[in-house]
Amino acid sequence: MKFDDLDKKMRIFETAHDIVVLPEIYMVARIDGRSFTRLTRDIHKFNAPFDERFRDYMVATTKHLMECGFNVIYGYTESDEISLLFHLQENAFGRKVRKYVSILAGEASAKFSLLLGGQAAFDCRICQLPNISLVCDYFRWRNEDAHRNALNGYCYWKLREEGKTFTQATSALEKISVAEKNEMLFDRGVNFNDVPNWQKRGIGLFWKAYEKKAKNPITSEDTLAQRRAIHIELDLPMKDQYSDFIRGLVGNNI
Repeated sequence: MKFDDLDKKMRIFETAHDIVVLPEIYMVARIDGRSFTRLTRDIHKFNAPFDERFRDYMVATTKHLMECGFNVIYGYTESDEISLLFHLQENAFGRKVRKYVSILAGEASAKFSLLLGGQAAFDCRICQLPNISLVCDYFRWRNEDAHRNALNGYCYWKLREEGKTFTQATSALEKISVAEKNEMLFDRGVNFNDVPNWQKRGIGLFWKAYEKKAKNPITSEDTLAQRRAIHIELDLPMKDQYSDFIRGLVGNNI
């Protein structure tokens, strides 16, 4: 069999079950760290419940994913996960899900591993959202998950500092309300309202335009050139204001 015929025959087995995201459907990729609890507590021993070095690695990884060839209008990171909102007209690789999943997981794993100086891996999934309301709901979901994780994390590690085992601390938190968790922290010298917002709400990355001094190549006159760069927001809004923020980003990128 000639190579071209063999190539055509075998590629069917690679592509027969390709899933393609339909046009006019929003795509959000969620990239999650694999076994990061063990990685951050046992192997590399980051500070708990939050470590600024780990935060910076996650932000740098998010920024890298926004610059690696896809049209991403918003990146969001909290804990060991990253969410990316693609432009509605993004059409790389014919919108084949397997290409986005494999490339983004690979790029995230490579970038974070280089920053860490050790091996780290991420997985990836694609959410297909048919309207902007669901896009807002998605990011509110992750934003509120960040708040829940931060509260539980502070409580858990306060109990561990007091000598509680993993099982004891986890069991204790399962039995109390959000208000009781806040009170527990307050009794131990932590006002959760004063915790940095990036820990409670996650971190957003988006493109912002700016002007840069330049020279007109024809006239050599001084001028201002329009450029854009990724802005890192450590003080995201919450609830309805966050939904309005997401809606505004999408509206500015139609």
